[in-house]
Amino acid sequence: MRILIAYDGSAGAKQSLRLADSIDWPPDSTLRIVTVIEPTLLFVGAPMAGGFDIPSPQVDAQITAYQQEQVTEAARSLRSADRTVEGIVLRGRPATALLGEAMRFDADLVMGGSRGHGTISSLLLGSVSAEVVDDAPCPVLVSRTPSIDRVIFATDGSVPSAAAEAVLSTWPIFEHLPIHVVSVADVVEPWHTGIAPTMYRQVIEAHATDVAEAKAEHTRIAEETTARLRALGLQAEAAVREGDAAAEIIAAAAEVHAGLVVIGSRGRTGIASAVLGSVARNVLHGSAASVLVVHESKVAGPAGS
Repeated sequence: MRILIAYDGSAGAKQSLRLADSIDWPPDSTLRIVTVIEPTLLFVGAPMAGGFDIPSPQVDAQITAYQQEQVTEAARSLRSADRTVEGIVLRGRPATALLGEAMRFDADLVMGGSRGHGTISSLLLGSVSAEVVDDAPCPVLVSRTPSIDRVIFATDGSVPSAAAEAVLSTWPIFEHLPIHVVSVADVVEPWHTGIAPTMYRQVIEAHATDVAEAKAEHTRIAEETTARLRALGLQAEAAVREGDAAAEIIAAAAEVHAGLVVIGSRGRTGIASAVLGSVARNVLHGSAASVLVVHESKVAGPAGS
């Protein structure tokens, strides 16, 4: 496998290194640790030239040497006999530089640290997080745990869920991990205001029918997914939950002490895509576990080397 690790020296980035070191990568994998020097941060306080602050050659050399030292030390901490680890320093806008390097490197996976979780969490390298997660040419793993001993796979039967399942099925790093397949029946509660008294019973009965049908459908999805994973020799079990999809996925991860949530990044088509697309983002922001986000069209196939 080819793994690109975004590194900025923060506590979250160091957590990402610990997670990367704990994963049993396939033999001959290459881990490339990347630090980005952003010009707008570099050039504060230096003389102006053409609208940009220009640092002296000495200051520029010192900053570059320091960043190279940091990324080299990070790479040294991950080196082992069966994998190649390298550290590089890039210049430019962080998200653009990282995405460009992921393309050049032909990365199977981009990893980055997290500065916490919650509604205002800052992931990866701060403000670049959303762009990296959305636009990376491969799956993105946001690290919040030092290791992974069990996995939550959140599936809704969509095409992106199938892409995430392909990752679980073909990446060797999941071969020996217990996988909890979770599918959530998320049916919107009916409005209690504005309903004529004579219609209230019918509305409640219709809602109950919708819930029952949704639970049956998600039971089928979870069980069929589990069966496919088991047929490949993976350890998998199915669970169906009811309620807000993101909240239930986060709760399921917490209940089983999962180190990783794997989720597709889009839903079905039309209006549903906006709702189901938000599920992945809400899980990404709210989960205490690491989160692997897989896009529908960004998994080329088995990543065994």
